[in-house]
Amino acid sequence: MAEVGGARSHAHVGGAAAGRAWERGWLEEVDHPFCSGRFRRWWAATMRLNQNTMLLGKKVVLVPYTSEHVPRYHEWMKSEELQRLTASEPLTLEQEYAMQRSWREDADKCTFIVLDAEKWQAQPGATEESCMVGDVNLFLTDLEDPTLGEIEVMIAEPSCRGKGLGTEAVLAMLSYVATLGLTKFEAKIGQGNEPSIRMFQKLHFEQVAVSSVFQEVTLRLTVSESEHQWLLEQTSHVEEKPYRDGSAEPC
Repeated sequence: MAEVGGARSHAHVGGAAAGRAWERGWLEEVDHPFCSGRFRRWWAATMRLNQNTMLLGKKVVLVPYTSEHVPRYHEWMKSEELQRLTASEPLTLEQEYAMQRSWREDADKCTFIVLDAEKWQAQPGATEESCMVGDVNLFLTDLEDPTLGEIEVMIAEPSCRGKGLGTEAVLAMLSYVATLGLTKFEAKIGQGNEPSIRMFQKLHFEQVAVSSVFQEVTLRLTVSESEHQWLLEQTSHVEEKPYRDGSAEPC
């Protein structure tokens, strides 16, 4: 089974809760104390910080989602298995490019493409597209709680599943966005996706809800002081480096 943790219908047409939240455009349209102009501008800046950031781990390299990555991503999403696991419908290539631009500009999303670090470092001059294995995303989903984010990960390449790449990608993302004031994280996973459920449980997420309508479970991690320290220990090897389209070079 594919390593897919989290509903992804906000990226492709579908019916999960996260998708409906973004379609409403909460942070852009609703007048609310938590969504004042100052708050929206602050999140617009912080959630787009990763457009100039790459995270280098032992197993994965996380880079911003750019137009260079769209063709490979588009090929992944032709998979019926991934469509089922991500509550998605296929898009045309043109629609996929439009979606990438939307993701890049949205103030309430933070997206990294996951690269195979071993392949990326072992092949000087290799394109990022040739090293892509999946993606990891963070979304603001609760209008009344700006400290809560929904996280999801997809390891789309079958040969790269079960090797800990998804785990390191999630840990790196959690550590990165925790510096932006997020203290609670949720993952919504299909009830039948046992590998992803177990992965998030190993990362200290606990089940808090089950939806029979969407056939998914919700797991949550609250980052207490001890959890924050644990997270720092798990990601002490992850390096944050500057990134510009096409200019990142393997170490």
